[in-house]
Amino acid sequence: MSSSSTPPETGKHLFDQVGPALSRLRRRAPGGRGDLTRNLVLNVVADAPGEMTVGGIATEMGVTQPVASRTIAACIADGLLRRAASQADGRRTVLELTQAGETERHRFASEQRETFEHITAAWEPTERTQFAQFLIRYSRDASAWSARQIRRSED
Repeated sequence: MSSSSTPPETGKHLFDQVGPALSRLRRRAPGGRGDLTRNLVLNVVADAPGEMTVGGIATEMGVTQPVASRTIAACIADGLLRRAASQADGRRTVLELTQAGETERHRFASEQRETFEHITAAWEPTERTQFAQFLIRYSRDASAWSARQIRRSED
């Protein structure tokens, strides 16, 4: 990292700090807790490879269905999500982003980018780029890992 950073830690102690660091990152996201949860829900719906249900969102967020339902209800009331009939099974209800929901996702992403730029302003440009690339890679790999865990539990 930059010349003002401390020597890099290695080994188990370093890896033990990853979970708490990710938790701190999440708590430091722009906006209040409601914005953070809303952003999570909107991104889960947008990133879903297929149809997304309330139960699917609860699983992705690691919360109970009633907890997810409250956030989803607020998103629907605010016009960010809508309920629709599943194309695969008309008896099932799925969630879709509205145009307002997509706009809100872009607003959140813009705020997060600005925050990232402020936090890493003293970093070397190559460090910022590498960290962003690794963070995105970690996120994608975590999603793939989660999908594998869900498939295993269903088998």
